[in-house]
Amino acid sequence: MSKRVYIFDTTLRDGEQSPGISLNVHEKVEIAAQLERLGVDAIEAGFPVASKGDFEAVKAIAQRIRKPIIVGLARAVRGDIERAWEALKYAARPRIHTFIATSDIHMEYKLKMKPEEVLEQVKDAVSYAKSLCEDVEFSAEDGSRTRPEFLFKVIETAIEAGATTINIPDTVGYATPQEFGGLIASIIENVKGIENVILSVHCHNDLGMAVSNSLAAIENGATQVECTVNGLGERAGNAALEEIVMALKTRKGFYGCDTGIETRELYRTSRLVSHLTGVHIQPNKAIIGANAFAHESGIHQHGMLSNRETYEIMTPESVGFRQSEMVLGKHSGRHAFEEKLKEMGYIHLDAEEINEAFSKFKDLADKKKFVTDRDIEALLSEKVIEVPAIYELEYFHISSGNSTIATATVRLKKDDMLIQEAACGDGPIDATFKAIERAAGLKINLKDFYLRAVTSGTDALGEVTVKIGRNGDIYVGRGISTDVIEASAKGYVNAINKMLYETEME
Repeated sequence: MSKRVYIFDTTLRDGEQSPGISLNVHEKVEIAAQLERLGVDAIEAGFPVASKGDFEAVKAIAQRIRKPIIVGLARAVRGDIERAWEALKYAARPRIHTFIATSDIHMEYKLKMKPEEVLEQVKDAVSYAKSLCEDVEFSAEDGSRTRPEFLFKVIETAIEAGATTINIPDTVGYATPQEFGGLIASIIENVKGIENVILSVHCHNDLGMAVSNSLAAIENGATQVECTVNGLGERAGNAALEEIVMALKTRKGFYGCDTGIETRELYRTSRLVSHLTGVHIQPNKAIIGANAFAHESGIHQHGMLSNRETYEIMTPESVGFRQSEMVLGKHSGRHAFEEKLKEMGYIHLDAEEINEAFSKFKDLADKKKFVTDRDIEALLSEKVIEVPAIYELEYFHISSGNSTIATATVRLKKDDMLIQEAACGDGPIDATFKAIERAAGLKINLKDFYLRAVTSGTDALGEVTVKIGRNGDIYVGRGISTDVIEASAKGYVNAINKMLYETEME
């Protein structure tokens, strides 16, 4: 009989700690809803004590997402645990996740605590969390570098205090698969009561072994893996959810494990997270990269034509990839468009969202002869999730050339007021951004600008991601259009709106 492995997603907590990522409450709820459709067992929604925004995000997800366990992180101190419970108490299936470092180097230099003091704090924190919430997870931070004998004592203390899940992190990505698998096996062999709890692992990717370490842990008895979509996370990131899930599915005969993941939702989940975080996926990324199922070598192509299994160990359809077919145009009606949305898996859209998408589709179809699946995906992802449009782009005009100074004129709408400004710049996009800044009366710190073509051809949609900074915070804006200047302007205004909205919420 296959062993069940639980998928604990921490994209919204550890993933958001990646440099340059900042998600607002509405974006986190949108991702959580997709993770629910994906079928993850647990969603770590945030670190409630870290900020008001994190607290509100965990609370909102706890109120709206009903199937998965909703997890809030807390240090092993009562204040953190109380704050986590305040956000989690609305959840259908809440879990408090508390942690403390257990390695000698962390205890000496970070905590400045003796091992006996750490054991006492573990007991107090887990007991207190248990008094508030039936489901309690305990993590031994830097567990892979902790002396095994002490780690065993820590785990036994947590279990005796009421922990229902024990998590062993490879916090700095130092372990090798053989070492980490051996550690999990030794915990199962030496820790009293470990058979009564879920044994979890959380691996970082500093040496590129997060997925391998996670799989080694599963081989040796771990029953939960903590991972993130696209492998997001601090430094080099975390174990990638999609890689772990597809390794277990594709090599089921080897691992003998099942997950509850609907793998056909992997691609859409990956794209949504990439879109909202502004972190783009390299083409050769395993499972969900653009080239993951591409075959250019003549020998490979010949084999594929003869039998796909010569070079394809899983199908694109199994992870939700679709070939871009040019089947819709300006004469396509609403019924055909709705059928295409269903075919693409967008069955959760309500009537208002379909109307909005159809309107955008008709506008695009007037500019392009054919509209592809990837174009439709881009149109749907362009939606600004419930963030009020403080400024709207009404008009823009640019004058530019290789021997003239680029000049841009823009008109923004704020409430019922129209604001028009012009500016010069080093190229048409720079001029447009400067004109927008003048119209908004703001000095913007542009952190990053990324432009890519959604499909091929001279009429392809251009998708722009803009990152701006203010007081150490990052705000991501997006825009799409067949005109790259328009896409850039829309993305810039979107980022400004998010910055102003988040500032008002503080």
